[in-house]
Amino acid sequence: MDRTDTLLARLATQRLSGPPAADPTQVVRELVCVQSQDAPLARAMIALRCDAGTGAGVLAAIAAGDIVRTHVLRPTWHYVAAADLRWLLRLTSPKVESGMASRHRQLGLLEPRVAAALEVLATRLEGRQFANRTVLGAVLAEAGLLAPADPLFGQQVGHVLLLAELRGLVCSAPLDVTEHRYALVEEVVPATPERDREEAITELVSRFVAGHGPVALSDLMRWAKVTLGEARAAVAGLGERVERMVVDGEELWHSPAAALATTRPQEAWLVSTFDEVLLSYRKVPWPRSACHPMGDDPTWFSEAGGGMVICGLEDVGAWKRTRDRGEVRIRLSLDETLSGAERTAIDAAADRLVAAID
Repeated sequence: MDRTDTLLARLATQRLSGPPAADPTQVVRELVCVQSQDAPLARAMIALRCDAGTGAGVLAAIAAGDIVRTHVLRPTWHYVAAADLRWLLRLTSPKVESGMASRHRQLGLLEPRVAAALEVLATRLEGRQFANRTVLGAVLAEAGLLAPADPLFGQQVGHVLLLAELRGLVCSAPLDVTEHRYALVEEVVPATPERDREEAITELVSRFVAGHGPVALSDLMRWAKVTLGEARAAVAGLGERVERMVVDGEELWHSPAAALATTRPQEAWLVSTFDEVLLSYRKVPWPRSACHPMGDDPTWFSEAGGGMVICGLEDVGAWKRTRDRGEVRIRLSLDETLSGAERTAIDAAADRLVAAID
């Protein structure tokens, strides 16, 4: 398998060019988690992978309680299937939280204060009394645990809620609304069997490789904070279920049984900055076209509301979502040497994305 085959395989297996998934929950389960700090675009990218049609279909899965949005794997938002939430939190949260210990000390969020704050949150949300961040911040202030006059108040509220998510106390509420509201995990996510760490890591590695392959184990280490030793032990235990290959001098792994054929061949895709087909891969990434508008400048992965334009299996430019009188529009910045046919394909990809945004 060469670079071209690798990039084509990723697009197909991630269901951007392969057969669409039956529903949004299948998409999220196959990818294990879907990064979602830009929630509307994350829903749109999920919708493009399945028959949901638009991000509204993803909201329906959230309202049904099949998908939740929370902080898991890394200190950032993800959509995750409810059935996977508990074991993923138990596996990855301790390392995420320990990596943020210094920041929490700077914010004055020492353990006694955090424990008291979590008790207040649990009491306020009990009985499916869902609430947003503003309401919960006010509750923490009323309890005397945080002071609104403190310049750090907003960050403190955000990090208390983050810790509540990492510890499995709260997650998104099952509501068909775009505003994020919190709910108690124990009230909205069914209990699932516990797994020991070795079993959980094997499950994580198996599904990550199946849903993202061909992919490097170093990409998994960044993605889920597992060690290289743990990842290598897991692939060794998976035996013939995973297969090693070398592409451009890089060791990659894929799952032959999970590979999908290209059934929706397209020339171009508009991919969100935080989409799994872009952000997951540091090894054998998308090559940049010779006359890319950014030249040799590095890609900025922190900007929301836009992303990469892929055409002919190359990064040929960037796009940005705007709204004009409530109507979604896409602003393109492209390689000026693209042909008319390539630009037509990119315009079609932009239309598909606009149609998927709720």
